[in-house]
Amino acid sequence: MKIKRYTAASMRSALDQVRAEQGPDAVILSSRRIPEGIEVVAAVDYDETLMNYARAQRPTAPQPPAPEAPVRTAVVRAAAMPAAATPAAAIPAAAIPAAAIPAPSAVKAAAAPVSPAPAASSATIALPAAEASALSKRSDNGVIAMRRDLQDMRQMLESSLANLGWKDRRVHDPLRVRVLEELSALDIAPDVATRLAELAPTSTRLRDPAHIPTALLAKHLPITADPTCTEGGIVAIVGPTGAGKTTTIAKLAARWAIQHGVESLAIISTDAYRIGAREQLSTYARILGVPMYAANSGKELAQVLDRLKQRRLVLIDTAGVGPRAQHLPEQLSLLRVGAAGARILLALPAPGEARALDEITLSFKPLAPVACVLTKIDEAGTLGAAMSTAIRHSLPIAYLCNGQRVPEDLHGAQQRRIWLVRMAMRLRARAPVQRDESYLARHFGRSEAHA
Repeated sequence: MKIKRYTAASMRSALDQVRAEQGPDAVILSSRRIPEGIEVVAAVDYDETLMNYARAQRPTAPQPPAPEAPVRTAVVRAAAMPAAATPAAAIPAAAIPAAAIPAPSAVKAAAAPVSPAPAASSATIALPAAEASALSKRSDNGVIAMRRDLQDMRQMLESSLANLGWKDRRVHDPLRVRVLEELSALDIAPDVATRLAELAPTSTRLRDPAHIPTALLAKHLPITADPTCTEGGIVAIVGPTGAGKTTTIAKLAARWAIQHGVESLAIISTDAYRIGAREQLSTYARILGVPMYAANSGKELAQVLDRLKQRRLVLIDTAGVGPRAQHLPEQLSLLRVGAAGARILLALPAPGEARALDEITLSFKPLAPVACVLTKIDEAGTLGAAMSTAIRHSLPIAYLCNGQRVPEDLHGAQQRRIWLVRMAMRLRARAPVQRDESYLARHFGRSEAHA
């Protein structure tokens, strides 16, 4: 085995030296940063068994056993076979005498046929138990350290390649790079930003292309004109606790009452979990002069809906359920059984974190929501996570809620598309999202580097 240390200014230069001198079969044993740049240790004709044994043979202070106590031994027995045919893996590396380790040049010669030496029916190799355990532990620690070094090496390589890819992209695709930068500054998720950037032109005749990123975002935001306040039907609002479902129900009910009157409207509550939930909705219903009903199971919900067949709009307020709540399946089943034909709207709190919003959307996917309501926009520090969730899951935005006023703070998303993007830009100006070069290279340089 040939081991050599290489020093270079960068990882790429060090790897080029290894490849040029030791060939493509070289194995990287370790790497570390030094004042001069990068130090890499590489080897050819690498044998992990021999390396483990070499680590185990580091000198240690001898500890002879007391004369009066018997020495405990670890015994390894090899099945009867010619000595030359015994597999190396059958004998622990710690039990092989130093003289028995063949030189690399002798490994090929060992493969030639030899006359088997006479051997007993079995062979016994004994080591003190404490020594065998210590050698085994050192060997394991060496393997773990080597794996850690290799993992660090891989991360360094990936980071270097990503930086190279991002720099190359800056030179050859500047317009799309600008889209990625601007969307990232709006807190748009990397996968969504990449998808939108791919839709951008590679060049433009516009004197000022600064509006291209936000124009792409506005154009590809999934927006829908929800018919709840115009055509009616059976509509259920679902979502996690505290998402603003009850307030949204009140706003929709008030909007309908203003346009069509209260005679054709009814409200149902299925929230038997949150203390005071029905009282809050009952207060809204009493102010509007709208009847409110309660249902605690799918069967009860179906019965109530059957009695309200003559109402043009029935709004169902559901219990707030988190993605990991144990009673989530129960709540999903309640709607599937009791209101199979209902139109489902998912309440998404705009201040929510990207991962939380994604988890919420996936947890309510079995109900097949037709659209979402972005709530609490007035409390959000950024709208990038909410817009990214809508784009990623192709979940149209039906309504925007930016306050507690009923019904003034409920807006149809179709009329507020540009307003939503501008609000995201205002929030960015108020509290910029930090996205440095390392972030951009890590998320947008890999595909270019690996292509």
